Amino acid sequence: MKILLTGATGYIAQRLLPALLQDGHEVVCAVRDKNRFNSDRFPSKNLSLAEVDFLDSDSLKNIPDDIDLAYYLIHSMSTQRGNFEEMEATCATNFRNRIQETSARQVIYLSGIVNEEELSKHLSSRQQVETILSDGGYALTTLKAGIIVGSGSASFEIIRDLVEKLPLMIAPQWLKTRCQPIAIRNVVEFLQGVILREDTYNQSFDIGGPDILTYKEMLLHFARIRDLKRRILVVPVMTPRISSYWLYFVTSTSFDLAKNLVDSMKIEVICTPNDLDKTLEIQLIGYDDAIRLAFDKIEQNQVLSSWKDAQTSDLLHKGLTRYMEVPVNGCYVEVRRLPIENEEQVLRNVWKIGGKQGWYYGNWLWEIRGFLDQLVGGVGMRRGRKSETEIAAGESLDFWRVLIASQEQKRLLLYAEMKLPGEAWLEFKIEKGELVQTATFRPLGIWGRLYWYSVFPFHGFIFGGMIRNIVNRTA
Repeated sequence: MKILLTGATGYIAQRLLPALLQDGHEVVCAVRDKNRFNSDRFPSKNLSLAEVDFLDSDSLKNIPDDIDLAYYLIHSMSTQRGNFEEMEATCATNFRNRIQETSARQVIYLSGIVNEEELSKHLSSRQQVETILSDGGYALTTLKAGIIVGSGSASFEIIRDLVEKLPLMIAPQWLKTRCQPIAIRNVVEFLQGVILREDTYNQSFDIGGPDILTYKEMLLHFARIRDLKRRILVVPVMTPRISSYWLYFVTSTSFDLAKNLVDSMKIEVICTPNDLDKTLEIQLIGYDDAIRLAFDKIEQNQVLSSWKDAQTSDLLHKGLTRYMEVPVNGCYVEVRRLPIENEEQVLRNVWKIGGKQGWYYGNWLWEIRGFLDQLVGGVGMRRGRKSETEIAAGESLDFWRVLIASQEQKRLLLYAEMKLPGEAWLEFKIEKGELVQTATFRPLGIWGRLYWYSVFPFHGFIFGGMIRNIVNRTA
């Protein structure tokens, strides 16, 4: 069966894709930028890519005509560009118009649970998308989930940040809101299970786990599983804006996403009962077990996807390709070289940079820089990295974005997503028995130049210490 998978670089699709390939399906992944998709993770002859921007209707011509079904896994809640509701409506309309020109018999849409008349912008937008998709010449199956729990999921990582960082939480009223979380493993099973099942055509199903919990209970359950003693004091004085700042500064979410999450968290998301799990013979996983499964993946360094990789500025929308050619003219460039004896060890050290490993020198200074970035609305240093040993183009790395990660070329190229009066690249490359470390900054106006000269004195010991430790670290 030939399947179109949209949102192919996103959290859900990266979990669904290997399951579809394992079942023998031919999968066409719709991606905005092929350079961002790590095909090496999915060595299969049944995988192909179609470069598509769903905001650009002309690009949808790249979708094959002979597909049997399509997954719609696109959403723009964390975007920092324009109005995400309008963007979602445009994407859904363009998708519907193109898919009904193909041979697709079914579209499977993953949405959010809607069971209150007064909806958040996020849930209202999801409902609007469902209405648009339902008006096509194919059968639509809609699955609606609330909180999705799994290694790398937004909900899991935000809960983890809160519990692990705060022994005492002074929290807003919405922590008393009830929800019905579901394990990512179950979500994938539902998405697979409804494939071309006529009894699910033109129907909508809420999917959730067996537990109904308040957000406060979810935090306390998480703490108990991790053997952490935590106290939570719920206060009525936190406005939605203060709540958004609270999430933004404590967790790794962006402020735009925090605002939309707070709006959604004020509304109960509990499933309308149905028998889809029994029909598909799916064993629902409880919240506590979902947490344990997530940590099993983390401890084995097997996190397949992370929501943080989609948290970005305009970079991913414009595409990685346009940033891969590091500019020379009008730039400040600082190059450092050191001879190396063990290329394999040095390359391993480069590949481990950032996250828990840190930046090999002056980590506290990097943390200060991240905090200052966060104060002005930047991503800060909170995103970390998905894997401690592996890295691929398109992934986030603290406040950098990975543009090139080539073991063959022995090259790692990063682009800064922090708030800057200009653009910055950081490159590591092994050539001719040397590690070459290059920092490039293209200033924007007089402020960009003043910024470069203000931080230049720190480069001497930060970048100098970094390259020395990368070369000399033996484990």
